[in-house]
Amino acid sequence: MTYKTIDLFCGAGGFSLGFEMAGFKTSLAIDLWEPAIDTFNYNRDNKVGLNIDIYEYDNERLEQFIEENDVDGIIGGPPCQGFSMVGTRDEEDDRNNLYLQYVRFVDVVKPKFFILENVKGLLTLKDGFFKEDIINRFTDLGYNVNFKMLVASDYGVAQNRERVFFVGLRKDLFGDKFFEFPEGSPSNAVSTSEALSDLPSLDSGEDPEVYRTAPQNEYQKLMRKNSTTITNNQVTNHTEQTKNIISMVPDGGNIKDLPEKYYKVRNYSSAFKRMNSKKPSTTIDCGHRNYFHYKENRVPTVRESARIQSFPDDYFFTNSKTSQYTQVGNAVPPLLAKTIAVEIKKLLDDLN
Repeated sequence: MTYKTIDLFCGAGGFSLGFEMAGFKTSLAIDLWEPAIDTFNYNRDNKVGLNIDIYEYDNERLEQFIEENDVDGIIGGPPCQGFSMVGTRDEEDDRNNLYLQYVRFVDVVKPKFFILENVKGLLTLKDGFFKEDIINRFTDLGYNVNFKMLVASDYGVAQNRERVFFVGLRKDLFGDKFFEFPEGSPSNAVSTSEALSDLPSLDSGEDPEVYRTAPQNEYQKLMRKNSTTITNNQVTNHTEQTKNIISMVPDGGNIKDLPEKYYKVRNYSSAFKRMNSKKPSTTIDCGHRNYFHYKENRVPTVRESARIQSFPDDYFFTNSKTSQYTQVGNAVPPLLAKTIAVEIKKLLDDLN
């Protein structure tokens, strides 16, 4: 049986991709940022990504959609900036907050499950107010709600990204069952060199579209499964001064490993940070230029960043390079999403 989801604040589609890898079908995906929706639809035959302000997708339109489409689950990560607004305005006015729009969708659709993803800081923000608010709101809507902070590298992603996931199961279907998060392990970690070593050396002038070697490990095999060429792999041109400074930073090091005279170039401790070839990457961000390849004297390309996020090589990012970096950095790692989706699917199968 194929289960169907709605993806809210879908971005470039990492969350949906993970669920699709587990056999789910995306019925609708919504995001306000057009480049992200362009990418979402480019990579799917079923172009269900909608570039719209979620406020404009009102209850009447949503009710009509669910009359015509079966929806089993809602997934998504409301932008974390929105949480600062809850409690400072009229909480009954759904227009005030993006997070409350997610609540509205769940209230109207009444899916069998929902998954809300966010930054781990949400758990402690305002002394835990938002964590409790999420649990209380969805409990009141009839869901058993569980949450856990997951580290992506524990689930086979080449990155130690930390994110919190709230999962709700509808009480009238699942009784007193709460979602049990799959156990991860540091032993599942993939290092940056294990993730990237088959990609071309751009510092050496190799063709950015041609693989350097055959796949060296299972992770590379997985990333290359449907790909014969490399896309989104344009190098960023640095000044000679920047390249010279990067070249002095050791594997896994940062500006603190350099003589003090270089501190004034970028005077904060995380500046000129080089990936550790033997460990997973730190969190891939939206393209800031302070995080460098483990071996080469440059920032990672969009494709290298996407590899670290566990996007397969045939997943193409559209629009400008700056936009592509942001799309990759904002995404839920597909392999982490897939791990959760597999467990959700087992629960849904048990209902049938």
